[in-house]
Amino acid sequence: MDSSLNARRRAHELALVTERPVDLLVVGLGATGSGVALDAASRGLSVAAIDAHDLAFGTSRWSSKLVHGGLRYLARGQLDVAYESAVERGILLRRTAPHLVRAHPYLLPLTPAVSRSRAAVLMTGYRLGDGLRAAARTPRPLLPGPSLLDAVRARRLAPALRERGLRGGLLSWDGRLVDDARLVVAIARTAAAHGAKVLTRCRALELTGDGATVRDELTGEEFAIRARVVVNATGVWAGRLDPRVRLRPSRGTHLVLRPGTLPGVTAGLHVPIPGASNRFALVLPQADGRVHVGLTDEPVDGPVPDVPEAPEEDVRALLDVLNTVLEVPVGRDAVAGAYAGLRPLLAADGDTGGTADLSRRHAVLAHGRLVTVVGGKLTTYRRMARDAVDRALSVTDIPAGPCRTARLPLVGATPGRPADGVPRRLVERYGGEAAAVHELVQEHPEEVGLGITRGELLWSVRHEGALDAGDLLDRRTRIGLVPEDRAAALPAARDTLG
Repeated sequence: MDSSLNARRRAHELALVTERPVDLLVVGLGATGSGVALDAASRGLSVAAIDAHDLAFGTSRWSSKLVHGGLRYLARGQLDVAYESAVERGILLRRTAPHLVRAHPYLLPLTPAVSRSRAAVLMTGYRLGDGLRAAARTPRPLLPGPSLLDAVRARRLAPALRERGLRGGLLSWDGRLVDDARLVVAIARTAAAHGAKVLTRCRALELTGDGATVRDELTGEEFAIRARVVVNATGVWAGRLDPRVRLRPSRGTHLVLRPGTLPGVTAGLHVPIPGASNRFALVLPQADGRVHVGLTDEPVDGPVPDVPEAPEEDVRALLDVLNTVLEVPVGRDAVAGAYAGLRPLLAADGDTGGTADLSRRHAVLAHGRLVTVVGGKLTTYRRMARDAVDRALSVTDIPAGPCRTARLPLVGATPGRPADGVPRRLVERYGGEAAAVHELVQEHPEEVGLGITRGELLWSVRHEGALDAGDLLDRRTRIGLVPEDRAAALPAARDTLG
């Protein structure tokens, strides 16, 4: 019944966007595209936002789940990019998504591979990063400063570290998402609350400055959506709709380690990559006991797939880096799953094939009334969206006010103490909506995987636009990251959909 109501609501909104032109059409419903829809709708524009698949189907669900202050960009001298990241991190932590983003500690082990001089340089970088925090006006209680730990304290945070040769560790703090896909869902739902028509399974076949030819992927029907301006926010696939855009995709692979693989690890780890002066692998403990390890930075040649695969060479490379700091090496059998995302990096002049050194700056390109936004990173989605809407307004005569999204809380960010008896896990995923979700959970407490209940799946169908089992298992929840978990939960997901 719930899924049929969803289908009827979708059909109604499809009819509305085909009947009359909208001010702005945005194509792509990852973080940036959803952010464009929210920015434009909150300025009073009529908005249609479409995606060929689902919310957060592409790159936005494959991140490291970091909301970072741009320390890596600072090391490269890209002060503007680093400052922009720090500002956007502060906005998420303080105002727009404090229920989904919070501070988390990260430990860089001081092993024999990290010389004392290099450790001093790294600590200087951390302190400069803390200066960016201050410049961005993020309060220190919300994001503590860096510190030097001795070996005993370092191993308390990460007991799996190799004891021999360990001098201690550099402790730093940065922002971290509970779930990157949930952030996108929150952005899209907030856009819908401001009047945007958010439509999944609608594939743009051709874009022009006055709209798009679209195919309904559920029925096969083709139709037109007319708009006064169009924003192409399809990320790494942007060149399919605007061949003038030159991208150099980069693959970032993550591993999902089984629970118990790194027992007692409470801090994230920055593990130096041998032979790379300013690159580190990330070790990220998860609430479910698993540990994520990432990430690679490898150029991708040829056609861009809808869902990239994590190649075995990436899996082996990440394990090799991880094992440089562990007492007991992690074997291939500890890897329960792996995933890969593609970064939409702008191709540089004279590009020789590598991607690790390409800029993470975003760009907004306009060809008439077709605007494309590319590059950037998850942390700065809001700024990217703002710049895209500003550019779209500059090429049209649509009246609109200034951007409001820096102070616009996302769905669930409403302050207030959660109701008694609501599990902390629900509060961390749903924020102000946790009590309502908990009511459904109490009615439908059957666990489907990773502690997630059928009540939560029902919430996703009724309130978050989930249309099929993939939406439920791979994006509204992340059960699907491990194939065996996905297979076990699939019958319950299908049953929930009716």
